[in-house]
Amino acid sequence: MKAANWTNYEDRLNRVTAYIYEHLGENLDLQTLADVAAILPFHWHRVYHAIRGETIAGAVERLRLQRAAVDLAQSPMRIEDIAVRAEYSGVPAFSRVFGEAYGLPPAPYREGGSHADFRPAAPFPPRGGWSVEIGRLTETSVLSMPHSGPYMEIGRTFEALFARLARQGRLREGMRMVAIFYDDPTAITEDRLRSRAAVVDAADQDAAPPMERAVIAGGDHAILRHKGPYADMRAAYLWLFGTWLPQSGREPADAPVFEEYLNNPRDTPPTELLTDLFLPLAPD
Repeated sequence: MKAANWTNYEDRLNRVTAYIYEHLGENLDLQTLADVAAILPFHWHRVYHAIRGETIAGAVERLRLQRAAVDLAQSPMRIEDIAVRAEYSGVPAFSRVFGEAYGLPPAPYREGGSHADFRPAAPFPPRGGWSVEIGRLTETSVLSMPHSGPYMEIGRTFEALFARLARQGRLREGMRMVAIFYDDPTAITEDRLRSRAAVVDAADQDAAPPMERAVIAGGDHAILRHKGPYADMRAAYLWLFGTWLPQSGREPADAPVFEEYLNNPRDTPPTELLTDLFLPLAPD
């Protein structure tokens, strides 16, 4: 496909991705999204599926359930309200679909999901078997795009990054996916959070805007391998900083935390997602 055509479709699909994230609580039928993409409805679904790798209905449902998992793990919202916010007709329908995706219905997930392993009262290490290893990394160049706003929405920036790499013929199987997080989400409002969606790539390749080069610092890092939904990450970080770090005898380095995603949420159940959390450490 010619570069101009790639750019055209990239822009259209990026508009759709942004629209989905911003309107998860509204009607997201194919006609509406076809209008956003400016593609005839007859062909819209096939175009999205072929380029993005998942159906539009699958993407919308995945993101709504992901947001619902965050609500269950991190907020006191009533399950009835979460079901409505996720666009389900009632709690029974929501419970069935959520349970199929996350392994537990909403109420048991809220009380005993994997995020519960990281509560302050949890044993050390958590009952789920998680532990922290210290590994030494070399300084690594990454190709990235900046993201601002809620960390749970960084997927939209990954979509834009992958689309740009595909247009340039640089997207390949097995690229390491990392996200760099510069701010503490418990200290500032979500709209001010800064992060990067990135892939580990050859340092001598072009990084024309909106892509940018960034560097992951070398040195010792505490590495926690997390298995489970992304909604649990906030609790995992609280445990890492509040329980593991004080007991470790180590000090954090003046560098941002980052995550490496070891499988793809498009084709992996939330309960099977693997993510390595990296906390930079000052020299021992």
